[in-house]
Amino acid sequence: MTAKIFIDGEHGTTGLQIRTRMAGRRDVELLSIPEAERRNAALREDLLNAADVAILCLPDDASKEAVKMVAGNNKVRIIDTSTAFRVANDWAYGFAEMDRSQAEKIRSARYVANPGCYPTGAIGLLRPLRAAGILPDGYPVTVNAVSGYTGGGKQLIAQMEDAGHPEHITANNFLYGLPLKHKHVPEMKVHGLLDRSPLFSPSVGRFAQGMIVQVPLFLEDMANGTTVESVHNALVAHYAGQNIVTVVPLAESAKLPRVDAEDLVGQDTMKIFVFGTPGGAHVNLVALLDNLGKGASGAAVQNMDLMLSA
Repeated sequence: MTAKIFIDGEHGTTGLQIRTRMAGRRDVELLSIPEAERRNAALREDLLNAADVAILCLPDDASKEAVKMVAGNNKVRIIDTSTAFRVANDWAYGFAEMDRSQAEKIRSARYVANPGCYPTGAIGLLRPLRAAGILPDGYPVTVNAVSGYTGGGKQLIAQMEDAGHPEHITANNFLYGLPLKHKHVPEMKVHGLLDRSPLFSPSVGRFAQGMIVQVPLFLEDMANGTTVESVHNALVAHYAGQNIVTVVPLAESAKLPRVDAEDLVGQDTMKIFVFGTPGGAHVNLVALLDNLGKGASGAAVQNMDLMLSA
């Protein structure tokens, strides 16, 4: 049976990427709203309620409004890409590799909150260490990251690419979220199993897609006996048996002269690196992904496929 899919916000950056990933598929029927009608609330509501799975690519308030439109229709299942429901108890968090049971939670859920691109990297690095007891309570976690500018949607894309834009950005790299109250911090804390909020410092580079997320750690402040090797082993064990998130072997990482933020552009996977000198005092955990791949649109399609397999 062909599943009916409605992408609410299909003309935005994330929505367009989702459509591209589903082009040519015969197992789904895409319900579409013309761009000129995207503000037609009655038509949106009809399409939302006609779908088997509705993928919301909207700002937070618009997502909340869309969920209310289908509240009484148990046939419709939702994947929301906004930040509105990412720490809500009645929503499954859409990072299937987060732990062993998460894919099944997504498969059986009516409501799935698609992760943010930065949190996918941070949680992917932190949760395995917390689950293994390596990263102790109270550790002052810092998360440093750089993303391609498409993560900011059409407005930031225009600011970066259009020299005639009234708010054109000429910088090759810039920090933002300077008050340290970024909207992704709550989901990093909750799904990273942290007992205190991390200090998150995001930045944007002059490249369209790609992302590097870094979590530097002091080994002496972790569980007794923690080494570069034991950190790597915990990550390998956590992601064993699946191929979307892969942990690069230590020997391979040690030979790398650099990590390029654009290495996984166009792919829906994530690579994890562990850098540090054997016997040394520090380790740097690095997640590499496409901010529109495993970080957004690719993750949404992965979650949709899990839900349709129920």
